[in-house]
Amino acid sequence: MVKRRRYSQKEPFQLISFVIPLKDEERSLQELFEGISAVMQKMNRKYEIIFVDDGSEDNSFAVLKRLYINNPKLIRAIRFQKNYGKSAALMAGFEAARGDIIITMDADLQDDPKEIPELVRMIENGNDLVSGWKKYRRDPMIFKIPSRIANFITSKLTGVQIHDLNCGLKAYRAKVAKSLTLYGDLYRYIPVIVHQMGYKVDEKIVEHHPRKYGRSKYSVGKFYRGFLDLLTVLFTTKYIQRPLHLFGIWGLLFFLIGLIIDVVLLIEKLLGHTSLSNRPLFIVGILFIIVGIQFISLGLLGEMITRNQPNKVIYNIRETLN
Repeated sequence: MVKRRRYSQKEPFQLISFVIPLKDEERSLQELFEGISAVMQKMNRKYEIIFVDDGSEDNSFAVLKRLYINNPKLIRAIRFQKNYGKSAALMAGFEAARGDIIITMDADLQDDPKEIPELVRMIENGNDLVSGWKKYRRDPMIFKIPSRIANFITSKLTGVQIHDLNCGLKAYRAKVAKSLTLYGDLYRYIPVIVHQMGYKVDEKIVEHHPRKYGRSKYSVGKFYRGFLDLLTVLFTTKYIQRPLHLFGIWGLLFFLIGLIIDVVLLIEKLLGHTSLSNRPLFIVGILFIIVGIQFISLGLLGEMITRNQPNKVIYNIRETLN
């Protein structure tokens, strides 16, 4: 558990928003809606469900239309023009959400709606983000091992003690979700980003069901891309406002190494102990100096770029149901 601040008392929340990104999940949507609705009726809480269709090629949006017609006060839907990825889908859902608490779930029925009451309770008791932990994951071993390796490395590099960063089942305070800027595959590192923003992050062990319909969207390629995105997270959370601190350190290091090498060789030449024409080390020193200057220049360019406004997440909406 990562403790950032405490709240003096339990805070009341009026509306709970569900943001559910999906792609080609036509067979699971009705069952997912019924599962969420059954839990929310027992809780006696107001809620809305926002489905974000991320370029489905099946009849997912036709199913959503039918659900909307039968439940116009509960269902909202956004349909992308094409597949933009989960980060864009989450951002669109967060922007549309009107609730005080936002809960995200995958649409494949692997997340259990019965976890919702405890997630809500943990948010109301002071957490800003509660992330699910699929401790007993119902996926093939080829998915489990890379995921565990990635979670372990990320935890060690970032200091965020979360066991399952990529679990789709999460609960947010609305202000936290709406303050996020996600693109690419950065949705995998939401707990890290939220922690670096100064919010209180916790986790909860949740039940994970085997996939009931269709095939997983996970691929080995995403595992490798995930490490590149981790570098992005580390940079953007620690150095986005001060890139010169990152590049400048390496630039000064290379510059000083090269300078020391060449100064020593020049002194030896002046003393008549050596000739620079037969000392390749002198060229190596010059290369270190050049690389150092390039790193420092890169850091200065980064400082100039940070003066501009951040890029906005871009997606085109084809159709909405409100």
